[in-house]
Amino acid sequence: MPRLSNSTPKYRKHRASGQAVVTLSGKDFYLGPHGTKASHREFDRLVAEWLQNGRTIAQAEVSLTVVEVLAAYKRFAKTYYRKNGKETREVGLISEAGKFVHDLYGRTPAAEFGPLALQVVQTKMIEAGFCRKTINDHSARIKRAFKWAVAQQLIPPTTLQALEAVPGLRKNRSAARESEPVLPVSDATVDATLPHLSPAVADMVRFQRLTGCRPGEVCNLRPGDVDTSGDVWAYRPGSHKTEHHQRDRVIFIGPKAQDVLRPYLLRPADSFCFSPQESEHKRHRERHAERKTPLSCGNRPGTNKKRNPRRSAGQCYTNDSYRRAIHRACDLAFPPEIELEGDALKQWQAAQRWSPNQLRHSAATEIRKRFGLEAAQVTLGHANANITQVYAERDMEKAAEVMRVVG
Repeated sequence: MPRLSNSTPKYRKHRASGQAVVTLSGKDFYLGPHGTKASHREFDRLVAEWLQNGRTIAQAEVSLTVVEVLAAYKRFAKTYYRKNGKETREVGLISEAGKFVHDLYGRTPAAEFGPLALQVVQTKMIEAGFCRKTINDHSARIKRAFKWAVAQQLIPPTTLQALEAVPGLRKNRSAARESEPVLPVSDATVDATLPHLSPAVADMVRFQRLTGCRPGEVCNLRPGDVDTSGDVWAYRPGSHKTEHHQRDRVIFIGPKAQDVLRPYLLRPADSFCFSPQESEHKRHRERHAERKTPLSCGNRPGTNKKRNPRRSAGQCYTNDSYRRAIHRACDLAFPPEIELEGDALKQWQAAQRWSPNQLRHSAATEIRKRFGLEAAQVTLGHANANITQVYAERDMEKAAEVMRVVG
């Protein structure tokens, strides 16, 4: 078999016609008389467009199918949606949105994918049980894929113009279900969960509740990111949600949160404060200290390990592993009063569980109640107060007190 190469295509001479030629994606392009400046300019232009388009021919007249457009867009998304050298969650969401289009219209010419087709895709998402907001977000991702294809001259602009005519689903005007709002979690519920968490995750919960930071910001906390020179410490995350908007993020740490964090700062500046590996090692040491079986019997420490485990503890928690740890603790803290199985047990657990984002809502609500909306906006790092109102519940007690006097 010939050896495949990723080198740039060559400027060649077509001996039969005397013209310059270049082969791109298996197709020959004639550039004019060989050796002329005009042929070299045409060569540079075609190769530049070919490389820019991911080594594919950027011509609208090529009849691409929907699945080919989606595959090309996903290749682009894997290089575009990256943070700290890793793909972001958006790549997986693009794949999820594209699956419905692929299953229904994969072999349809991309130029023929119109408004009715997109509405059919939305209907299938409703039947799959997706909430209205998720369907609208996925519809926007589908439109973005076709917008990118137009920019790469893969499909005609009229295709995108037609898709833009499809509006998002409106509340109570479609069969799509509404998502449940994220509400604050009470301190009593958090306190009941803490004993069932590992010490590190319990301190992560305490720190997040006191500071109102995002789950990812507490997971990625490093000693080197914390300025401890003042009476109120300042934590500047190395990476945060809105960094691509050129916004700074500073999380201020008061005395209570400092007491939680202080023991975790006694480590190298570039290591993570909250490490699953450390938690696992500590758990194993505690189990070994409680061991009743003599060392001459049974397994010795370290001898009962899998050679290539499918999962192992990492250097830092992720949003998902942090949430799963809390959910497992909730299952232990709030068991059903009667024995449940199957779907009934899952429904009970779902109703009792709370997630890290609810800690941020709780902190925002308390700050808004005590110091006002602007203070909550600054603390949470929002550019717009309208976003803060989604997180901070209004203080209904104030409205009731006003009516006691006025009404």
